[in-house]
Amino acid sequence: MIFHSSFEYAYLLLPAIGFIVGLYGSMLGGGGGFFFIPILTLLYNFPAQISIATSLAASLPICIVGSFGHYKNANIDIHTGMIFAFFGIAGALMGAKLTSLISANQLKISFGIYSIIMAIIMLLGKWREKQSLNKGLGKPVISGVCRIIVSSVFGFISGIITGTFGTSGTAPVQSSLFAMGVPLKIVLGTSLMVSTVNNFSAIGGHFLVGEIDLTLVFFLTSGAIIGAILGPKLLAGIKIGKTENPIRLLYALGMIVFGIIMIIKK
Repeated sequence: MIFHSSFEYAYLLLPAIGFIVGLYGSMLGGGGGFFFIPILTLLYNFPAQISIATSLAASLPICIVGSFGHYKNANIDIHTGMIFAFFGIAGALMGAKLTSLISANQLKISFGIYSIIMAIIMLLGKWREKQSLNKGLGKPVISGVCRIIVSSVFGFISGIITGTFGTSGTAPVQSSLFAMGVPLKIVLGTSLMVSTVNNFSAIGGHFLVGEIDLTLVFFLTSGAIIGAILGPKLLAGIKIGKTENPIRLLYALGMIVFGIIMIIKK
């Protein structure tokens, strides 16, 4: 169901929040839904179901604009991304249905647990990569048929996460792309492409079973689109090397912090 909530002065902060999330999300290969949901749930006290559906709608312009920017900068592996996205569609529709079957509090706690687990997986993946390099084995690389299988499975998981929690679902996509030995900028651009398809599919599912607040979407996207335009341009000027580790570490730590808050806050 689509509706407009009444205007409140607190909403005037949303464009600035949207700008930051749009900039950060487009640079890190996500639509920003991971940050929209805690903000809407914890600061504005919206029920989890409304926050999730609204987050998806607000994140879609970020994904579209950001993907186009990454495409222009040749940061997208279209073939691999299409495999992720194809299976992500089915997962996103299934995830949207799941949100209507559990309570708002259960959904909020589940989101917190998911955030922490995904952050740990990202950190463990980086640790395993470092161990392999120290042993002279080089970065672990997935290729061939295994690459297609991994893309299919993690694409489906990504879709479920997007539909259920209203996030971009980039954690499993990025983790598997890193395992394939894909360079960081290609990982970020390709995962944002997958997020675009997942978000679009999940919005369709939530349109049938959830609630989308267009007032919040308007305020968030008014700033988020500008941030999404600037993100890929800033990334193009960054030399990726030692900066990869801090980016991944900060992203994982942010997920853990938000996850803990979502679990413990009543």
